[in-house]
Amino acid sequence: VAGVDEVGRGPLAGPVVAAAVILDPNKPVDNLCDSKKLTAKQRIFLSKKIKLYSLAWSIGRAEVGEIDKLNILQASLLAMKRAIDDLEARPDIVLVDGKYTPDVDFKKVAIIKGDTFISEISAASIIAKVERDNEMIALDKIYPGYGFSSHKGYPTKQHLESLEKLGITDIHRCTFSPVSKYI
Repeated sequence: VAGVDEVGRGPLAGPVVAAAVILDPNKPVDNLCDSKKLTAKQRIFLSKKIKLYSLAWSIGRAEVGEIDKLNILQASLLAMKRAIDDLEARPDIVLVDGKYTPDVDFKKVAIIKGDTFISEISAASIIAKVERDNEMIALDKIYPGYGFSSHKGYPTKQHLESLEKLGITDIHRCTFSPVSKYI
């Protein structure tokens, strides 16, 4: 069983990142849950443990240009497809968090709120969140003044004020409001 989840649908900047995970039933990872219910420290610890103990895991992503071209839903599904396609082990079934599944040649099931009760999806949620958060922290150094390390690209008051003051960057999603009004 492969679990798949994505993070980064709501931000105004940065990629959407997905992960696919096949857990090893002989090496259980305790305390898996929706990544949003964990602290950053807990996510980092669990992400390392999941990567170490799982049978297979991978990351897929869709870049800002793809998000603007396709729309966020299609870009999210593309990131998920890339994560599944990159798994070293082939799953018998893919369990996807949400209402939609990517176009892959595996049996697949969409499960709304699956990251809250399906361990494989929770594990994917955690890995994807840590991956994207780390990238946004790194992008904060490249684009100072926007606060990406704190809000991770989401439309916080600080981020909106930074857009007003500094304008958009090449990591902003130009088709997203309010970014589009600064073009």
